[in-house]
Amino acid sequence: MTVTDPETIVGLDDEETALRRRRWARDRELRAPRSPQHLSTADFLTLGNAVCGFLAIYSITTGVLVPHITNPDAAPDKHSAATAVTLLLIGSMCDLFDGLVARKLRSSALGAELDNLADLISFGIAPAYFVAVWGMVSPGSNSRLSALIALTVLLAVVLRLARFSAVKMRPGVFQGMPCPMGAMTVIAIVLLDPPFLPGLLAIFGAAYLMVSRIEYPKPQGLLATATLCWIVVSIGCLAAWATGLPGGDNLMHIGAFAQIALAAMAPLLVIRRKVGQKVGDVRARRAESRIG
Repeated sequence: MTVTDPETIVGLDDEETALRRRRWARDRELRAPRSPQHLSTADFLTLGNAVCGFLAIYSITTGVLVPHITNPDAAPDKHSAATAVTLLLIGSMCDLFDGLVARKLRSSALGAELDNLADLISFGIAPAYFVAVWGMVSPGSNSRLSALIALTVLLAVVLRLARFSAVKMRPGVFQGMPCPMGAMTVIAIVLLDPPFLPGLLAIFGAAYLMVSRIEYPKPQGLLATATLCWIVVSIGCLAAWATGLPGGDNLMHIGAFAQIALAAMAPLLVIRRKVGQKVGDVRARRAESRIG
């Protein structure tokens, strides 16, 4: 028998009734939101996401931008780039788990606000900074144009987070590409170091997908497990690339292309569905005309 309210308990002795009443009160207390003066376990994961975003920016600055300023002919440091991307992947793990933990344990009144602010740092400012630095250190690039596209990425994330807070969607889906996926897609494009203008167009496309109305599934259940496994595999590919292991460059390129393909999968499926609907409508009209 499932009992949710101790006042409805019938047929139990006083001791067992009191025990169930205490358990019910404790469970209600654990699940009730805390006051803004207290942080929950999920909030610490959210703060960890923000820390990872800041450290990623710091790593790119000290390992890539500063050496380029002091010696423009120096090649970008793979270790610093891999460390920065790994930190953002760890931030994605924190973002994946903080919601799960908040639903299982007690949440706080600051949870939603902290989550948006941490996402802005890790998945808005950090990838935009990656794009801006890439435009400074990549041969044949234009720093002003890259800064403009970086600003586009940042504004897309700001709008995406604001819409997420204001617009209620049906359960199980996001409207627009989630910020962590968008950030990792932008960084995957930068890691591939494509020709400058095509690279900027691809980054602009990722920014557009974040503010689009295309529906992406939420990482729950098996999809959350698959997302976690993908993050771990990506970190392994980055480690192989940074340490110069045989085939490390190929692994990094395969991982980056796979990330871009995953981001493009939802809009491709939408296009396929719309094309299928149009083809079905055309066939239905032809069938009706033949019958008539």
